[in-house]
Amino acid sequence: MNPIGIISMQFNRPFTQADFSQFDRWKAAGYDFAELLVPEPGELDLSVTRRALADAGLGVVLAARVNLDRNLTSDDASKRQAGQDYLAYCAETAQALGATVVGGPLYGNPLVFAGRAPHVVPETMRQARVEWCVEGLKVGAEAANRCGIRFGVEPLNRFETDILNTTRQGVALMELVGHSGVGLVLDTFHMNMEDDDIVTALHEGAAHLIHFQANENHRGYLGTGHIDWNPIVRALADIGYSGTISLEPFRRRDERIGIPFAQWKPPVQDEEQDLIAACSFLKSLISLNGGRK
Repeated sequence: MNPIGIISMQFNRPFTQADFSQFDRWKAAGYDFAELLVPEPGELDLSVTRRALADAGLGVVLAARVNLDRNLTSDDASKRQAGQDYLAYCAETAQALGATVVGGPLYGNPLVFAGRAPHVVPETMRQARVEWCVEGLKVGAEAANRCGIRFGVEPLNRFETDILNTTRQGVALMELVGHSGVGLVLDTFHMNMEDDDIVTALHEGAAHLIHFQANENHRGYLGTGHIDWNPIVRALADIGYSGTISLEPFRRRDERIGIPFAQWKPPVQDEEQDLIAACSFLKSLISLNGGRK
């Protein structure tokens, strides 16, 4: 059965050594791995973190944190270099933690969360961005190979990036990069907005899929939104996907007018049963749909 994980932001951001007690809690709730944000230098002791994960019986997947200053698609060559350097750092960090996948919008160029609105770019700039992205990912892929890991490139919705929004764009990028060290991460929160149909998109991206994020349309706990999970899980079985699946539930209980849903919120009550129910819900669907052993 696919390993099921939970992102550390579910509990705290930043996630520090003081939060390591959550590892045992997540394991007890049925999860197989933790998805951690790639720690900035000095944020976590990597050897201590790896030991704490192992002691709890959890694997680990990493999620990269890009910004405008480490940006493979920047028109500033120094920032593109910083983006390549960051990928090398991510690969080395993953190796130290025992992770085999580092995913995220590795191409960079964040929009709303970087305080930028989307705007039309000239065709020459669009093509240059593609070339810079391919070049940077190829360099990153070599670092991935050296460290025994793979990078997963994640399409995001139109408000979070203007580089990669759909699975088809992701597949096109994979064909341009053409390196085994780079694959796709697909996230149903974004797919729900940008792909014509999630099931079709999964089949289109199957050859490149290395990590999957099962998230509701509103980022609440799995099973509480309108996404129809049964055909999605069946599609994962049909394409032979046996890799990791992570959940990224953020809080939606406070629906007062003016509350920013895009802002991460810490827990204000015990969510043990929510964690258990979400994991159990997904595992039962995988089992019913012939989850791969």
